[in-house]
Amino acid sequence: MKMKEWEASFEAYVQRLMDDFQVPGAIIAVAKDGELTYEKAFGFRDREQQAPIDLDTVFGIGSITKSFTCMAIMQLQEEGKLSVHDPVITYLPAFRTPDEAQTKSITIHHFMTHTLGFPPLPSLIPAMLPSLQADPTADELLHHFEDQCKHPIDTFEDLMAYIEKLPFELLGPAGTEFSYSNEAFGLLGAIIERASGKPYEAYVQEHILQPIGMERTVFHVEELGEDNNTTMLYTRRMKDGVREVVRAPGWWDAPSMRAAGFLKSTARDMLRYADVYRTGGLSNGARIISGDSASQMIAPHVRVDLSRSYGYGLGVFPFSEDYTLLTHTGGLKGMTAQMFIVPEAGVTGILLTNMDDAPISNLTLGLLNSMFGRPLETQFATFPEYEVPLAYLQQCPGTYKSGEGDAVEIRFDEAQSQLVLVLGSDVFPLRSVGEDTFLFTRHNIDSLIRFVRHPEGEIKRLAFGSRQMPKAI
Repeated sequence: MKMKEWEASFEAYVQRLMDDFQVPGAIIAVAKDGELTYEKAFGFRDREQQAPIDLDTVFGIGSITKSFTCMAIMQLQEEGKLSVHDPVITYLPAFRTPDEAQTKSITIHHFMTHTLGFPPLPSLIPAMLPSLQADPTADELLHHFEDQCKHPIDTFEDLMAYIEKLPFELLGPAGTEFSYSNEAFGLLGAIIERASGKPYEAYVQEHILQPIGMERTVFHVEELGEDNNTTMLYTRRMKDGVREVVRAPGWWDAPSMRAAGFLKSTARDMLRYADVYRTGGLSNGARIISGDSASQMIAPHVRVDLSRSYGYGLGVFPFSEDYTLLTHTGGLKGMTAQMFIVPEAGVTGILLTNMDDAPISNLTLGLLNSMFGRPLETQFATFPEYEVPLAYLQQCPGTYKSGEGDAVEIRFDEAQSQLVLVLGSDVFPLRSVGEDTFLFTRHNIDSLIRFVRHPEGEIKRLAFGSRQMPKAI
């Protein structure tokens, strides 16, 4: 394969990032019009054994699983077994929220677009409890969530019962507020099960993976038998104030939330899967969903921030005046992944790594910039300055906490008359780019945050990443 002009500089950039972040292994693969045009492995699937990576090495894909779940829903809609506008309680009569009227109004569409009105909840940790308890590297996480881990959430019924007992405030009426919800996607698995009459995993296997020819895509690596072309998992931890990357065997699992993020796959398989979105429903000679269903999946149903929207299990945002970027990331212990499709250019891509919190946004942006002839570190989007009154800035400070265990502090820097965002020991200046919206730059990637107010004007939450985090103090 002839080296393109951009490949050498891009690969040097990737190697620098891999070294800086101590990523043990990664593979990056791109196809144009369904034909593989670029593949490159970096590092090792097993650092200690120096085992190589190829297109068929199995990695975790985390939350990219969510798009498979939405694809299954669209198939069932085509068969007349459900509608995305059906109330959730039609299929899950035990589902409850803190507001009975809202419970009745939440539809499958609201689940698929993260607009059911849930703030981030702590359900995922007890849903993974047995695998966490078997993992020595999870001790700190288990200690942090000790109060939530009295009982595992093993079934869909357990998950609904857990949500019903949780004290939390809804973000707003269904359809009005975007906040990423693993619980919603876990329960989409239950809806697929009830509507199809098959276990969620079996449905995905029979109706998506097999027709596409994704022979090395599984929920459990044990399904691959004696095959050893599977990555070792690595995780980062602090030891004596120094960050180190340690070997962390053992895949985390959550039976009640597999539909939210527990598939494993390969670069070759994922390019085949991404083709469904490039072609409007086709891959490997099979029609997986109709053109209309594909269009619904990639439609920007809800605005996430000034640049990003969300479809069904996919992020949707402009990459330039000419191109749309369809994408989703995934992350869990021992994995960080990103899939992307640029439909107008016929381009699909997948990036897989074997460490959590790898710099996947930098890798993806660098790849896209390189392929489309832009400087390596050009941002996804740019925003003009926006004037904000001093009195408004002074309302924003506080600590914003997520039920998933994250905390962000906002401070007002008197000397600079500006807000700063504090993440652990890192402090980032905030630049106003819109009403209630600010930008900060971390690891050379621009990210947006938004303050969410009560109708009377008081700031009550922070939209950070894809989650709305309530103000604690």
